[in-house]
Amino acid sequence: MGAGHGHGHGVSAEADRRLLSGALALILAFMAAEVIVGFAAGSLALITDAAHMLTDAAAIALALIAIRLSARPPAGGFTYGLKRVEILSAQANGITLLLLAAFFLYESVARMIHPPEVEGVLVLITGVVGIVVNLFASWLISKANRTSLNVEGAFQHILNDLFAFVATAIAGLVVLLTGFARADSIAALVVAVLMLKAGIGLVRDSGRIFLEAAPSRIDPQALGAELCAVPGVIEIHDLHVWEITSGEPAASAHILVQEGLDCHLIRGQLETLLAERHHLTHSTLQVDHASADDETAHCSDAHGTYHRPITTAESEPDQAIPSH
Repeated sequence: MGAGHGHGHGVSAEADRRLLSGALALILAFMAAEVIVGFAAGSLALITDAAHMLTDAAAIALALIAIRLSARPPAGGFTYGLKRVEILSAQANGITLLLLAAFFLYESVARMIHPPEVEGVLVLITGVVGIVVNLFASWLISKANRTSLNVEGAFQHILNDLFAFVATAIAGLVVLLTGFARADSIAALVVAVLMLKAGIGLVRDSGRIFLEAAPSRIDPQALGAELCAVPGVIEIHDLHVWEITSGEPAASAHILVQEGLDCHLIRGQLETLLAERHHLTHSTLQVDHASADDETAHCSDAHGTYHRPITTAESEPDQAIPSH
């Protein structure tokens, strides 16, 4: 048995917490002002933007909590520590985005049918200020550790808010110059679509981690074939690739090598391959010598696919054999 380590388990440094805290304070202050102006102006676009900023603030706050919790060492039954707290918060944030998007899509359509009076001047001014605020908040978070799904999600949300405020400012200008009140509802539709896109992305990415799917950049079948190409390896099974948390992939496998060879040396070569080519620095490999009588006797209930090297007599490019 062997384990390849050297992976970084810290989610963020103290500097990242300061950057996130600064962005959070900025967003909360502007969000409160936007709600007040939105109701005063009768603007659904401004209220929708404020709701989106609320989810941004929640994402940043949860990211800050996750940074602190994930820094705790493993204890008791939590052998990985609390690494997946950030994934829980990312999924909750994504679901909230989807619910808010559905609500504002409904409200936007309703206001398209019966448009209320909208104060174009207030909408325009708030939209322009929102662009400045979100530019600064995006800059702050872009300097933090974005390997965290929460931090990256918060960055993408604020970036979406930036585009949304551009749409809001344009809507305010249109209302001011032409009196076309439905421009406000159209801008709200744009914001709702951006919320929907961000929510789907967060739910999808967090769901893949909870289901322990392989990282999107790694093909387990191709990885198995690559490992089998190492001289001396005659079979790989129980190959698993997953993410402990965002940006922290891991792998495990049962390796059979030819009798008479140094299995520890081969294990080291495989760990080096995983680390250098695929950034899989958290690997656990069980290496055994293959039995001449029965190569599969080592594992009677293997999961997934059996991978074996391609021989010159074999014409098929993929010799992976499904397990029973």
